[in-house]
Amino acid sequence: MAGKIRKSRSAHAVDAVALLKADHRQVEAWFAQFEKSRSTARKRQLAAQICAALRVHTEIEEEIFYPAFLSATADKAMHHEAVVEHDGAKELIAQIEAMCAGDDYFDAKVTVLSEMIKHHVKEEEQPGGMFAEAKKSKMDLKALGDQLRSRKGELQAHDRAA
Repeated sequence: MAGKIRKSRSAHAVDAVALLKADHRQVEAWFAQFEKSRSTARKRQLAAQICAALRVHTEIEEEIFYPAFLSATADKAMHHEAVVEHDGAKELIAQIEAMCAGDDYFDAKVTVLSEMIKHHVKEEEQPGGMFAEAKKSKMDLKALGDQLRSRKGELQAHDRAA
């Protein structure tokens, strides 16, 4: 049966852009739930999910996708802007993770993080953005997708063990 599972996974390999976009959609859904929630406990849970997902997402992009993008396109400006946007998000994530959901500014920080991520996602996904340029390049998006999925699994397992 394990052989069948392996075949199934490789037969349905997701390219890097599709995997990263799926991460974007998941976090957007959690941000929307956060915005609608009135429960402090639920907000804390959602913020924790959002922050954990974004930590993993930024790490796999920075370790695997961004270097491959830079190598394939030589677009330093787009690469550098994405890294700087990640730096700002990571700083805010660290602040949110150090807070309690009832603290002053907790909701505001999650809201600002949401706005930062929406901007970043728009830039990556728009025509002429990083994802479109990656698809036009000679990047092996299937192989990168496998690398991203594998590393994402490692990071998530580490988070669960911590």
